Amino acid sequence: METFIRIDKFLWAVRLFKTRTLAAETCRSGKVTINDNPVKPSREIKTGEIVKIRYGQLMKTIRIIGLIENRVSAKLVANFIEDLTPPEEYKKLEVNKEVSFVKRERGAGRPTKKERRDIDSFFPEW
Repeated sequence: METFIRIDKFLWAVRLFKTRTLAAETCRSGKVTINDNPVKPSREIKTGEIVKIRYGQLMKTIRIIGLIENRVSAKLVANFIEDLTPPEEYKKLEVNKEVSFVKRERGAGRPTKKERRDIDSFFPEW
């Protein structure tokens, strides 16, 4: 007999979300999919299923290896999920971090109106 567990509780237990409420809200907003179908927080999952989670620009893909109800330490998470996220997804995240950062000298204070316009012209997508 195979056991089932709710997707929101599982995502919280394997430390993909800080709170169970955040996991449930993400499910309700359609950012969690199983077999390319958005799921509700009450959807019961089983081992072997592939889950995709949208974190901003990152699409994280995991395979469920084992089921768990209670939150475990970060070291034990590898016993329950397998990360299938392609490295390109993580590279996209790093590129966005590098591009969006503007270096200012410590103690320089807030930018003046002219400096702000210069910064905005340098990054037109803001």
